[in-house]
Amino acid sequence: MLSSILRNPLVRRTFSARVVSQNEYETAADSTLEKLSDYFDQIADSYPVSDQFDVSHAMGVLTVNVSKSVGTYVINKQSPNKQIWLSSPMSGPKRYDLAEEDRWTYSHDGEKLDELLNREFRKILGDDRIDFSRHV
Repeated sequence: MLSSILRNPLVRRTFSARVVSQNEYETAADSTLEKLSDYFDQIADSYPVSDQFDVSHAMGVLTVNVSKSVGTYVINKQSPNKQIWLSSPMSGPKRYDLAEEDRWTYSHDGEKLDELLNREFRKILGDDRIDFSRHV
């Protein structure tokens, strides 16, 4: 059963986690969280966001309170696993590994962190110009 599911091209996407040292992971994760924090601040300055929109980044945890109706995103380092964890009010929890081309990838479906954030924030803000690819 599992092999037939994995052979389905709509389900199976190529995923290859990189073997990285703890130092490489920490550098990549810190850089990603910093870039994301900066981009969320830019979004707040460039789009008509809710009065509740708030971005905070401290100690490896980035929290983005979008609004009462949308909810809160939490993106954090998970150093023991060398992952970045995302809690999305729209799609739920996901765990990202550093994969090929230094992109954070969800192993269950191969989707990249920036792809998910693009899809969700384009929907939230109603603007297809949202582009997290340079910030992850």
